[in-house]
Amino acid sequence: MMASGSNSHGSSSSSLEPFFDLSSSDTDQDGILDKAPPPAGDDRDAQYVLVTGGLGFIGSHTCLELLKAGYNILTVDNLSNSYHDVFHQILRAAQRHHSRVQTRCPRAILSIIDCSNLAEMRNLFNAYMSRSVTAEKGRSMIIGVIHFAAFKQVEESIRKPLKYYENNIGGLVNLLSLLDEYNIRTFIFSSSANVYGSQAAAGELLREEECCHEPELACSSAAGRPLHSPKSNLAEITNAYGRTKLFGEAILADLARGDPSWSMIALRYFNPIGGDASGLLGEDPKTPSSTLAAAMSRVISGQRQKLNIYGNDWNTLDGTPIRDFIHVTDLARGHVAALAAADGGRVKGNFRTFNLGTGSGHSVFELIHTLETVSRRSIPCRVVGRRPGDVMSSVANTERAAGELGWQTEKSLADACADLWKYQARKYSLGHS
Repeated sequence: MMASGSNSHGSSSSSLEPFFDLSSSDTDQDGILDKAPPPAGDDRDAQYVLVTGGLGFIGSHTCLELLKAGYNILTVDNLSNSYHDVFHQILRAAQRHHSRVQTRCPRAILSIIDCSNLAEMRNLFNAYMSRSVTAEKGRSMIIGVIHFAAFKQVEESIRKPLKYYENNIGGLVNLLSLLDEYNIRTFIFSSSANVYGSQAAAGELLREEECCHEPELACSSAAGRPLHSPKSNLAEITNAYGRTKLFGEAILADLARGDPSWSMIALRYFNPIGGDASGLLGEDPKTPSSTLAAAMSRVISGQRQKLNIYGNDWNTLDGTPIRDFIHVTDLARGHVAALAAADGGRVKGNFRTFNLGTGSGHSVFELIHTLETVSRRSIPCRVVGRRPGDVMSSVANTERAAGELGWQTEKSLADACADLWKYQARKYSLGHS
């Protein structure tokens, strides 16, 4: 179904029980999760956005923002690093939103499969071919894909690079081959500011032109100033995770160059933190995340006694590294904006990269103090040595995303910390005193 008063991306009023579906009146019930729930009844002409890794931290918030924007979603996740209860929380938050604005909720369906399993994914794509007699023969009901499914632990990638290349690169190539087979050509790729590597050490705002896959783009500058020639960045990138993201972008660029029917965007994330304002969604992976926000969460919830500060001897005002901390909801809205731009043919060329950040840097100590203020709790710290792969500063230039996607952040660092605390307080019954 579609949300009235918003974008029309398909319509349905039927239920696909026993599959999880937003048209169900009780989204907290458990049910059997089928590997390829088929459309039925008047749902046969509906359109969906496929989200791989949709129960992860960024994926779950993007699923929610897609539902708020009126898109039907088909979520694929193998639960290797997430919990299926996250899907219930997405539905609850989406229903609250649509109830408040008095619109109907779009449809949300979850399939528990590994997106690198070609046989299972092919079954899924076959199930979502249009059944309409009026539809073009062979037309997929999936209008676009947002690809999150990847390993992302920087430290682990340094120790186990083959694991990251096999999953992040091999999985991407397999998925793109299937999409090509089913004529699904709108693709949003989860990239990273890691592609800039040690260029961040210069302390300047990072521009997309500093790492590009088309040499002629290096001459453009929204600010009107000359840019140095782009580097390959292979020697600049300090970890295997970042290299897989750069290689992933290169694959997309080559595919776009060879086949102009594709419309693809790579979104370079900076440092997502926070959670949905409802308190229903936050960062909660099965494998403990090594991000600063996740580490703070473990301390503030009592799971760990102290937070490690990796170096206080950086060339910054307080000695700790500078990062661009972006509220995860703003980041998720960036994916919706990118999908709309790609689907609407509003992207320069058929492959384009965009930074998703705030454009403002904050030190590690600033983040800690802000979370302490909003939570009214102390976060004990200890300074340890620098980690391999760390850089002094990583802050986005956001001009391209603002100008071409019409997207900019709306939430502050204090908002992000407040929502992070709200999720942790709810999850661990910590209270707000």
